[in-house]
Amino acid sequence: MSHHYRIHLKWTGNNGGGTSSYSSYSRNHFVQVEKKPELLLSSDPSFRGDPRRYNPEEMLLISLSSCHMLWYLHLCADAGIVVKDYEDHAEGKMELNADGSGKFTEVFLRPVVSIENQEHKKKALELHQLANKKCFIANSVNFPVKHLPEIV
Repeated sequence: MSHHYRIHLKWTGNNGGGTSSYSSYSRNHFVQVEKKPELLLSSDPSFRGDPRRYNPEEMLLISLSSCHMLWYLHLCADAGIVVKDYEDHAEGKMELNADGSGKFTEVFLRPVVSIENQEHKKKALELHQLANKKCFIANSVNFPVKHLPEIV
């Protein structure tokens, strides 16, 4: 079975001279998905982006964190583990090359999960590994997605 996704991305950063030089244009753009609010994006401020907008690197980290959480909650529900609260403070490391290219080299997810019954703590911790194996986004990247979960 396959699933297909569509977005509409539009660059809004032409300040009158297009891309006549690296500093002449804004990195601002937006993404629309049918029947959803517009998402305002730019590049990272280190690359002349607007710090008030999301950037692609943050969106990758958001996707990994969100996908992991959704799988984890699913697995906990199936296992009879009642999750009361879930929070993640994820971090990613990107390395730049001399030619200006770069790539993420690792991501750390740091979920803090509150469960109803502490007798399920061991299983609740174990399910993070299974969630990682099931996560569509983690399965699509070429760098390690590491987990430092905490159950409270």
